[in-house]
Amino acid sequence: MSRMIEPWLGTLVFSLVTLMAAPAYARGISMKDAGIALWIFIIIGAVIVLLQLIPAAILFFSFIGTSSGMVLKKKAVEQERGKAILADYNQQPVKSS
Repeated sequence: MSRMIEPWLGTLVFSLVTLMAAPAYARGISMKDAGIALWIFIIIGAVIVLLQLIPAAILFFSFIGTSSGMVLKKKAVEQERGKAILADYNQQPVKSS
């Protein structure tokens, strides 16, 4: 029974939402008749969107710094290990008792 109801319910919801949203998009917004409140709303919205770039930039550069630091540190550690192994390599005589 629910298999038959689900498609009809989905179609009903979609059609009702479309009917309710259609008048809102029927006319365009005329900026000539816009009041001061609309301009304040647009400016505040733009400022909020631009303020989101600050934490995004912090996270981006933090990621770049962390990943490049790990790569460069790994190369430096490998080079240090190679030097340490070569520097400590001394052939020791074998003592037999």
